[in-house]
Amino acid sequence: MPPPTRPPRISTGSRPAAILLLMLSLLAACSPRPEPLAPLRGDAVILAFGDSLTAGTGASADRSFPAVLEQRTGRSVINAGRPGERSAEGLARLPALLDEHRPDLLILTHGGNDLLRRMDIDQTRDNVAEMVRLARSQGVDVLLVAVPAPTLLRLRSEPIYAGIADEFRIPLEEGALAHILGRDALKADPIHPNAAGYRVLAERIHELLVQSGAL
Repeated sequence: MPPPTRPPRISTGSRPAAILLLMLSLLAACSPRPEPLAPLRGDAVILAFGDSLTAGTGASADRSFPAVLEQRTGRSVINAGRPGERSAEGLARLPALLDEHRPDLLILTHGGNDLLRRMDIDQTRDNVAEMVRLARSQGVDVLLVAVPAPTLLRLRSEPIYAGIADEFRIPLEEGALAHILGRDALKADPIHPNAAGYRVLAERIHELLVQSGAL
């Protein structure tokens, strides 16, 4: 009499990884897609608003990302960066700039100083979200740039930016600054790009503008 056959063993070694991939796929499918940006006319005005990352600390003024982006797009890009500014201060400053310049597009890169000072993350999120809401209420499109969270390990973008982008369905440049500040050749100091880094950031924003229909 032949010995009884055993049922085939099912390997479970890859099951956790497969489950994780499935969950990530489902989350990606559930995330709202950003709405297209309005095409930017030749005389359109872009307002780049933020702190030292917008001002261009670490490089000369003509090599800040707004200056490089102006060259790439052929549109007027106003550099409204203020070094050291926190999100609450930025929220107070933005309305006057929107009234003054009447931009077609706001490129928002804010909250980095809050993160460096370990300020309340929910308040930072609310402040940045309110900046988006304010611009949108005036018919201004918004492109959001994520700032990396300070960490001893690999730099990563602070998750609040993805949440804000999903809430308002706006384009998000999520990985450029984390990539730049993780490479010595692209940064002037631990928290600021150099001229080469700002060029990379401008190129990534330009690519996103093209993908989003603005250019």
